[in-house]
Amino acid sequence: RCTFRKHFFQRLPKLKAYFEQAANETGIDWKLLAAIGYQESHWKTNAVSPTGVRGIMMLTQATAKQLGIRNRSNPHQSIDGGARYFKIRKKSILPDILEPDRTWMALAAYNVGPGHLEDARVLAAMRGEDPDRWIVVKETLPLLSQRRWYRKTKHGYARGREPVRYVNNIRNYYALMVWLTSS
Repeated sequence: RCTFRKHFFQRLPKLKAYFEQAANETGIDWKLLAAIGYQESHWKTNAVSPTGVRGIMMLTQATAKQLGIRNRSNPHQSIDGGARYFKIRKKSILPDILEPDRTWMALAAYNVGPGHLEDARVLAAMRGEDPDRWIVVKETLPLLSQRRWYRKTKHGYARGREPVRYVNNIRNYYALMVWLTSS
């Protein structure tokens, strides 16, 4: 049995209106926002990570404060904040970077931060590769955990495999969402 499918039918219905509202306000597909929420918390409203991020969209205290979110555990506030934060990350991606690479890089930045994403792009360019392509950047992000590479970057060490896994998972959840909502 598929855990995602079970959660899709049991947990998502209680949250779907919030994802749809956030989609209307940000212009981002509600299914993509829901896929981010699933990756972050498995749609558990009371989710808390060991590092203190919390809620459906796992917002840090600093990000929540920046976005005017009072209660990160409130599903409506968390989804609204996560959607607006993702939109900020997406807008910060250089305009030369086209879809779908733009979305995948914005997701990576949502996870690892824009500084580390930029470091991975710089490493890609240093290696003579195209830093505007996600297929390239996903190969350089893991280098940020190796001293010989992160010493050459502005923002230093990062667990670079995590954002790659993060983006892959969201892409898979999104594809499942599209499939489940069309059937």
